[in-house]
Amino acid sequence: MPFERAAKTADVAAGTIHEVQMAGKPVALANVAGKFYAISNTCLHRGGPLGQGSLQDKIVSCPWHGWEYDVTTGKVVQNPAAGVACYATEVRGDEIFVDIA
Repeated sequence: MPFERAAKTADVAAGTIHEVQMAGKPVALANVAGKFYAISNTCLHRGGPLGQGSLQDKIVSCPWHGWEYDVTTGKVVQNPAAGVACYATEVRGDEIFVDIA
């Protein structure tokens, strides 16, 4: 699947994470010091929305039960053997594109 437009860069300020829908998939789009990362929006624990969590540096905490994920890899901080899907991102001009394949 090719890269698809996810958001404008201005929509995801540095140090924040947001939810976007892409081809019916919920994606969490994060801005870590001006670099954009995309992971699955669904926490492995109970399906919480990661895009509604708090972002500290590159770690997002699920708002439901606090599971922590590294947005650069999708890995669970406490157990790197587990993780959510991590998607390639590209910035083109003022838009963010994500490949959810």
